[in-house]
Amino acid sequence: MNIKQEIERLRSEINYHNYRYYTLDSPEISDFDYDTLLTKLYQLESEYPEYFDSNSPTQRVGAPPLDKFNQIKHSVAMLSLKNGYSRSDILDFVKSAEDTLQEKITEYVVEPKIDGLAVELVYENNIFIRGSTRGDGNIGEDVTLNLKTIKSIPLTLDSSYNLKRFEVRGEVFISKSQFLKINMERKENGEQLFANPRNCAAGSLRQLDSSQTAKRKLDIFFYGFGIAQGLSIAEHSQFIEILRNLKFKVNPLIKKVDNLDQIFQYYQHIQSTRDSLPYDIDGIVIKVNNFNQQKILGETSRTPRWAIAWKFPEIEKSTKLLDVVVQVGRTGVLTPVAILDPVNIGGATVTRATLHNFDEVKLKDIKIGDTVFVKRAGDVIPEVISPDYTKRNGDEREITVPDKCPICNGAILKEAGEVNYRCISNLSCPAQIKGKISHFVSKNCMDIEGMGEKIVELFVDLNLINDAADIYYLKHSQISTLEGFGEKSANNIITNIENSKKQPLWRLINALGIRGVGEELSKLLAKKFKHLDQLITSTPSEIEDAIYKKNRQSRGGNQIIMENIKAFFKEPHNLNVIEKLRSACVNFEERELTENKASKPLAGKTFILTGTLANYKREEAKNLIEKLGGKVSTSVSSATDYIVVGENPGSKLDKAKKLNVEILSEKDFEQLIEIQTPDFK
Repeated sequence: MNIKQEIERLRSEINYHNYRYYTLDSPEISDFDYDTLLTKLYQLESEYPEYFDSNSPTQRVGAPPLDKFNQIKHSVAMLSLKNGYSRSDILDFVKSAEDTLQEKITEYVVEPKIDGLAVELVYENNIFIRGSTRGDGNIGEDVTLNLKTIKSIPLTLDSSYNLKRFEVRGEVFISKSQFLKINMERKENGEQLFANPRNCAAGSLRQLDSSQTAKRKLDIFFYGFGIAQGLSIAEHSQFIEILRNLKFKVNPLIKKVDNLDQIFQYYQHIQSTRDSLPYDIDGIVIKVNNFNQQKILGETSRTPRWAIAWKFPEIEKSTKLLDVVVQVGRTGVLTPVAILDPVNIGGATVTRATLHNFDEVKLKDIKIGDTVFVKRAGDVIPEVISPDYTKRNGDEREITVPDKCPICNGAILKEAGEVNYRCISNLSCPAQIKGKISHFVSKNCMDIEGMGEKIVELFVDLNLINDAADIYYLKHSQISTLEGFGEKSANNIITNIENSKKQPLWRLINALGIRGVGEELSKLLAKKFKHLDQLITSTPSEIEDAIYKKNRQSRGGNQIIMENIKAFFKEPHNLNVIEKLRSACVNFEERELTENKASKPLAGKTFILTGTLANYKREEAKNLIEKLGGKVSTSVSSATDYIVVGENPGSKLDKAKKLNVEILSEKDFEQLIEIQTPDFK
């Protein structure tokens, strides 16, 4: 078997196991065996980029970020559903339909109404070529790359159906457990929480960077179509069976019923079991089963006349708001949280609920002592909706923004155009300290190997370090006696900490974690000011001069960055940490290094990096090329000398081929580096 055949065999086998796992929930092999197959395919595709296929299972993990979404016009409009809220609404729907048909409807299809985001996938000759959101019903957004990250979506279809063009429709959603996990992470990072699973799914599907979408682990149920060239079907229930045969994921609760009584029974059953479902629903959908009857019934400009959504009532209760506490997230965001008189909502006892931010508190005029309406947003996150003004007696108290951080008593700041207040004692606030130290020691900052996130958390929990500067005062004896450590591991950490003192100034600036100041701006600031003290005492105009080159298209945003920098260096907590770094002899200077030509063998060469490399992180490969005198660009042009291709290469590879740019696999790249610098390993 040749390489191409082996790659195709692996793709076919992995696609089969994806179907078993993500669609049927019935895996046949272990996660380890699956990962082994995928790793082997990654390696072969990396070594032989000429066999790249956009429909390979490896392409589901995400592609390079997009600047914006292209628009796609739907061949057949994606209509919304009319909503019903009671039995009488459903009776009216059925009566109206039967009056139009002048006959009795004998069959319906009923299904749970998934609270997600409607999408359309287009297949041509059984190959998935494009996917889009519903948008305004006529024009949607091209989210093809993001849809490819959903592993329950088949990229190719059974060729026996001979589908020349198939526009299949479904609902993208996120499971309740995954939603809770994402919101927990966002809460720890001080980010605004998603209100409900639908918002989370919609936000995830519309990420410009599909690798971020892949991390959200979205799912989908299919239920309809726009165009189906090659299919001859008379009923919706028949179409659902074809979807299953084509290995599309179909909701197992979809059911064909014969009369109104069965519809009512189905509604009651789904409503009573909704809390036990792993995904969020907000009602059921009722469809006339017969396609000929659907055609006669037709549609309005917005909704089909042959289908209706019967919505569940929202779960909402009132209770007393006893107090408000302010939480500080890992990025310093201050979030007001309501302390409630315990109330049972949808089977769960709620004692705390988010107020989101202080602007929303003011807008809703919520006060301590109010009787408030509370709901579990998306039936998951409790939130305060509004006060009951009729219950006020004059004893209520205003909810005010604290003057200082409630955790460290440091200064707080609200940026122009933002809704969140933040603690700016970045380097020493206990609520932020673990995240800030992890950032400080990371690859793009002080690059202290051995100080991973878990080690940082351990050292903070043991009170060995309370801010980033404390790292430089750690002793060998403090580390070597800890469980899981020894002489060698302690030696390695202490040595790496000592070596990091010599890092260039831009890395230290980046490590400080000033909001809005990343790697590129840190380099510009280091180049401009040459010494950290000069940056600390700089004027706003001097800072703007340094960063204008980078932010040429967003000069207005420079004002916020300048304010962040000046506020950071005015905060006493931050200055105390900086003085501790100075005392530890951490480098504060930008040093011009003179290197001979022999140490810059890649001088004048321009590289493009695309896809994920197995042995290097993107930043590591970039730093290696730049260290040897080369340049890493973000766009392919005739000036590009090499494109280094890893797993999941993006559109840059196609452009590079057209321009006859030399293509390097990761192995080729290492060989090139080894030839230029034989001792690089």
